[in-house]
Amino acid sequence: MQKWFNTAGPCKADIHYMLSATERLPAIKQLIAQENYFVIHAPRQVGKTTAMITLAQELSASGQYTSVMLSLEVGAVFSHDPELAERAILDEWQDAIRFYLPPELQPSHGILGESGRQIGAFLAAWSQESSRPLAVFLDEIDALSDETLVSVLRQIRSGFPRRPMGFPQSVALVGMRDVRDYKYASGGSDRLNTSSPFNIKVRSFTLSNFTLEDVRNLYQQHTEATGQIFTPEAVDLAFHLTQGQPWLVNAIAKEIVEYITKDPSIPITAELVNQAKEILIKRQDTHLDSLAERLREDRVRAIIQPILSGLELGDTPDDDRRYLLDLGLVVRSQEGGLKIANPIYQEVIPRVLSQGVQDSLPMIQPSWLNADRSLNAQVLLDAFLVFWRQHGEPLLKSANYPEIAPHLVMMAFLHRVVNGNGTLEREYAIGSGKMDICLRYGKQTLAMELKVWGDKRPDPLKEGLPQLDKYLSGLSLDTGWLVIFDRRSGLPPISDRTTTENVISPAGREIIVIRG
Repeated sequence: MQKWFNTAGPCKADIHYMLSATERLPAIKQLIAQENYFVIHAPRQVGKTTAMITLAQELSASGQYTSVMLSLEVGAVFSHDPELAERAILDEWQDAIRFYLPPELQPSHGILGESGRQIGAFLAAWSQESSRPLAVFLDEIDALSDETLVSVLRQIRSGFPRRPMGFPQSVALVGMRDVRDYKYASGGSDRLNTSSPFNIKVRSFTLSNFTLEDVRNLYQQHTEATGQIFTPEAVDLAFHLTQGQPWLVNAIAKEIVEYITKDPSIPITAELVNQAKEILIKRQDTHLDSLAERLREDRVRAIIQPILSGLELGDTPDDDRRYLLDLGLVVRSQEGGLKIANPIYQEVIPRVLSQGVQDSLPMIQPSWLNADRSLNAQVLLDAFLVFWRQHGEPLLKSANYPEIAPHLVMMAFLHRVVNGNGTLEREYAIGSGKMDICLRYGKQTLAMELKVWGDKRPDPLKEGLPQLDKYLSGLSLDTGWLVIFDRRSGLPPISDRTTTENVISPAGREIIVIRG
């Protein structure tokens, strides 16, 4: 049977390329054997549900356990009515059990007990009649909140001492977040701030992204099935762009083998991987779109904004930083600071943020193209200066990330420039005080560094020139732009203060300094 790369819902071993769940979570079988209750948390679209379904099937097939993955998501709409939530959850569970388990392993009973303890009563009765110990994975636990969440956690904790004869031998809570970060207060602004409703957990761990070897193994499955090879450079680039994020790893391969080149005799090269990356970024499929929605949240903005602008993080709550880590939007760098999780997200985030500004742009004629459709950098500079003087002030007010509004306006303009015929690449890091942009159009490459001059801070020129030298050196370029956005108080209008000058950098490069 033909197999495919999967980007929608749990993987199915008979039709999808997939990696072993037990290899990705090698410690779980030992935790279950030790009769432990534990937590598995990881961002969306990293394979939690696939891994748990597969592992449960393996455990049941071994003859040692009865194991199943059961979802709590249907109870989410009844956050203040545990009775209705329990009934919805148990109805869903019975459907799942009938689907995943053979009749001899299914419970003989349905809803039992009084309101507030029906889930615990169901698990207890099933454990007592089961010929094997139960190992139950409870997915989407953090979809619940308020009284319903606490009720479920307490019922599981109450049954824990009776395991394995009177309650499941092992229960795993599976979701995006660890127990103490589950939502409690209405609106989800507060957290439980304690694991006390589930203080029986022995361990919390996360499902990691794929390693380079994992990506190689996944892609090799396609090669073995079809004969179509991924060159080593293509695999390395796919891993670099995705940093092993499972949905992105599958999405890049799927785009290539199903749409870009269906001929299995054509090797998959790094060029095709780059082409697929650009398509995914422009299209913003469901996974990328859901990440973009998070950018509207205040606590996300408080962390993403300084990362994009290169400023210090400031005093942000630990819960908020952990929230972004759990979402998979950011990771901790080896140096200890936060950074965007992978180069694809690094492209998507500023593109999404600049979209509103881009939609507000006036019509701009592409005067910067020569007769042969190549890019004329001097004409582009002149066009930007005219645009900035005329439209910069109102567009700055339309940006939803005010501290990086100039960056967003600049990027919106440059997106109009590339317009599907080139690419924009960005580099930024928390505390660096800058954003680097590389515009590639045909055979031409234009690099620029963006800096902001704020109140009570020195002119960024002295710091910016050596920084730009380093960036240009990495691109093997002799010239570049240093764009300084002056955001100090009491300045004349942008139309009056925008200027340019040519300077020589410390490394002897010709730099155009744009002040606006």
